Amino acid sequence: MKRKVQGISQKYIGFFFLAVILLWVKTYVAQLTQFDLGIQNVIQQVLLFINPLGSALLFLGLSALFKGRKKYIALIGMDFLLSFLLFANVVYYRFFNDFITLPTLTQTQNFGDVSGSVSTLLKPYDFLFFIDTILLVALLVFRMVKIETKDMSRPKVAALFSLALAISCANLSIAEIDRPQLLTRGFDRNYIVKYLGMYNYTIYDAVTSTKASAQRVVASSDDITEVKNYTNSNYAAPNPVYFGAAKGMNVIYLHLESTQNFLINYKLNGEEVTPFLNSLTQDANTLYFDNFFHQTGQGKTADAEFMLENSLFGLPQGAAFTTKGLNTFESAPGILGQQGYTSAVFHANAGSFWNRNEIYKSFGYDKFFDSKYYQLSPENQAEYGMMDKPFYQQSTALLETLPEPFYAKFIPVANHYPYKMDQTQTTIAPAATGDASVDDYFQTARYADEALKEMFDYLKQTGLYDRSIIIMYGDHYGISENHNKAMEQVLGKDITPFESAGLQRVPLFIHVPGMQGGVNHAYGGQVDILPTLLHLLGIDSKEYVQFGTDLLSEQHDNLVPFRNGDYVSPTITAVGDKYYDTSTGLELPMDRLEEAKKYHEMVDQKLAMSDRVVNGDLLRFYAPEGFTPIDRTQYDYNEATEGTTK
Repeated sequence: MKRKVQGISQKYIGFFFLAVILLWVKTYVAQLTQFDLGIQNVIQQVLLFINPLGSALLFLGLSALFKGRKKYIALIGMDFLLSFLLFANVVYYRFFNDFITLPTLTQTQNFGDVSGSVSTLLKPYDFLFFIDTILLVALLVFRMVKIETKDMSRPKVAALFSLALAISCANLSIAEIDRPQLLTRGFDRNYIVKYLGMYNYTIYDAVTSTKASAQRVVASSDDITEVKNYTNSNYAAPNPVYFGAAKGMNVIYLHLESTQNFLINYKLNGEEVTPFLNSLTQDANTLYFDNFFHQTGQGKTADAEFMLENSLFGLPQGAAFTTKGLNTFESAPGILGQQGYTSAVFHANAGSFWNRNEIYKSFGYDKFFDSKYYQLSPENQAEYGMMDKPFYQQSTALLETLPEPFYAKFIPVANHYPYKMDQTQTTIAPAATGDASVDDYFQTARYADEALKEMFDYLKQTGLYDRSIIIMYGDHYGISENHNKAMEQVLGKDITPFESAGLQRVPLFIHVPGMQGGVNHAYGGQVDILPTLLHLLGIDSKEYVQFGTDLLSEQHDNLVPFRNGDYVSPTITAVGDKYYDTSTGLELPMDRLEEAKKYHEMVDQKLAMSDRVVNGDLLRFYAPEGFTPIDRTQYDYNEATEGTTK
């Protein structure tokens, strides 16, 4: 008997199944402990346990196609690649609360800038993600397993792949019972990982990303006709009270990096965190929207910019900034440029970050003042550029070179993860939750608020305040769901899925000299900013392809889609498979589910239509009357030309 066991252990098949079991168990434990997948029932628990097995058999089984000793090398190599994929997704998830997609791998120009943040995401136990690979190598190096040079027969290899596919198909069939249309309604990556596992998700993502990339090839003018009919039917006419209220004025966007709306009027240890922003909620000429949500996906800041400039949604995978930089757009800088405006972006980071130095040309920006135009030093530098106060101070000199009227966007970065700053510059104590990211967030948010006040002081001193519309917008969340335990201490309540959806609120302030201000309770998101701006400037948005609606219009659409297919509205909030009464936070009764599902269909249609425009580059087939398509070749952001057009 002993001799028989030894014989099995010395065969390649025994080594192979050991590798499969180790990878299976490791992946299951990682999926269970490192991701918040929202396991809700026994079926989902079983699927989470089973789904790594089919993938492990399939991918590691590829090694059986190699000859002799090479099959051992191939097995260990594949095990390492899968382990690294799992580890990379865990680290990515810790920061973005999301999973890596194929398009995000094209954003390599960003890696150098974010490297400092990566170190804060690593954990002492992370070596365990490679423990099985280390063990397999050790078994061979110390000759505890004898290498079998005999190759597996074709019937055995076929049986191995058949077993892998059978398990995977059974996995998918059970998943479809619990979650119908799992693969066809694929906005939410969380569901794919939960039901099919990390490795099958990677295959799914590669297929969907490839299909999206191919849409441009098959697109035609017929597609844009259908889209235009859709946007026409959802158009919201301007409110005559506000239409043209800012006609002819300069436009100034002030980006509120990682600022969530809970900070407004929030007191930490009895002290206001954002006193200046708080004061704007009471300003006579400033509108404050308290039900405004970010709608970003994997692009985060880039998605926010994409939406406010185009009233198009970001993509379900990756960032349109990096993958669609050569597309044709009907962007705010291009529209206003044909109304006599000069446009510029101010951002003290490398121009290549998020591919800004390319896609801004497609937007029609005249100038892009990136890090080349700023005096950076160790004292004033932040993780992603420059600290806000010196950034604004240096930006104002550049702003003064612009002829009026101008369209200017300022992107400061001090309030950005990991929220570290020189303690000599802080003016508020950190929180005391024990979670460093949450605790330090209040210090950088206060600093950003102080810098914003200094910028306003400059605008008032120069008179720009009295002849400019000023829009301040939050770009995305600052504290992800990975920090909910700490946030429960901050907010003093449990963070349920419903509460988490509410935390996606970000501030939106619109200041217009002479306009009646106040708090506006309309529900809206970042795709609504452009039509709102155009109408305030006296430009009707009807002829443009836009998926948002004017926040000030009586016909404004209060249904706010999120990029993963969830939504919020004044009456219903959808999170995953659950629907909640927005006013009470309680789950909807059965008699209201039909209404909730109808909203879901509307959300899916809007997101799908927007994706068709972006993936198919459909705006190349359409130009509104009186609008000349943007010619990106006319823009050059080289330092020698100071970013002027050719």
